[in-house]
Amino acid sequence: MTIKCAVIDDEPLALGLIAGYIKKTPNLELCGTYSSAVQAMKMLPENPVDLLFLDIQMPELNGLEFSKMVPEKTRIVFTTAFGQYAIDGYRVNALDYLLKPISYADFIEAVNRATEWFNLKLKSENDKSSDTSYNPDYIYVKSDYKLIQIELDKILYIEGLKDYVKIYTEDNPRPILSLISMKSLEEKLPEERFLRVHRSFIVQKQKIKIIDKGRIVFGKEYIPISETYKTMLQDYVNKHTI
Repeated sequence: MTIKCAVIDDEPLALGLIAGYIKKTPNLELCGTYSSAVQAMKMLPENPVDLLFLDIQMPELNGLEFSKMVPEKTRIVFTTAFGQYAIDGYRVNALDYLLKPISYADFIEAVNRATEWFNLKLKSENDKSSDTSYNPDYIYVKSDYKLIQIELDKILYIEGLKDYVKIYTEDNPRPILSLISMKSLEEKLPEERFLRVHRSFIVQKQKIKIIDKGRIVFGKEYIPISETYKTMLQDYVNKHTI
């Protein structure tokens, strides 16, 4: 696929460098270059792109602030001379983070990661459109700049923490941390298999083995059941109670 790109950087040399990299990379199309986030804010709505190479340290409106205004379908690769911004880049769901001066090899690595992201997204959309009874066996989540495939059968429960979720699986002693809201994740999970039992917890129905004193037990962990979701859980349990 061809990925439409734009670059935002207040440094002319850095702007030209990334623009040049885009022009000589076969699957990329340069659709715009902007010397400030303010300029881009005026132009991008009429000229949307798939991938945005975005400088962080800029006057008036910095890259981190601007990234929160970008449509979700536009993915971001941050470019900056300041390494301490890496964690902030993760918090706004950037695909990658490039530290200046940026070599073409580093640029291509970020592009490959972005290409993988868009190909997976396209495949998912095609699968859904070609099969009205689409019921995935796995999902992909972004964790620490990587896309991780998680088999639905192995998910025990999911815990929500503000803008993050922790996904607990049978084959991993440590949860997978991903920057996504509980609501967004819940919408992607098959409702016949997963059940919200608390504002902060989603469980896989068939993995519920023990319910003790109003809590679901997973090993040493106890998942609370709130009044809001208690009836739905009780209905499920009643259907399977002898």
